[in-house]
Amino acid sequence: GTLSRPKLLLLLVLAFAVVLAGCAPGNARWASVDNRANFWAGLWHGLIVVVTFIVSLFTDDVGIYEVNNIGWGYNLGFLLGD
Repeated sequence: GTLSRPKLLLLLVLAFAVVLAGCAPGNARWASVDNRANFWAGLWHGLIVVVTFIVSLFTDDVGIYEVNNIGWGYNLGFLLGD
């Protein structure tokens, strides 16, 4: 059979959350000293902070704030995105 509209919407929201979690702070992408999170990463992390927070409640692999960042540039982006 077909999925009802609420079930389809829930499935899409969950899929979207999983995709966003891959772009969230706290992953191995920013672990290198040569590749720290910059302004644009901070802006993105600020924009997705609500979804990231919800995902972080269920996993230790995702953080809300990327600690491996360039400093004030990342912080500014994070605040503007928030």
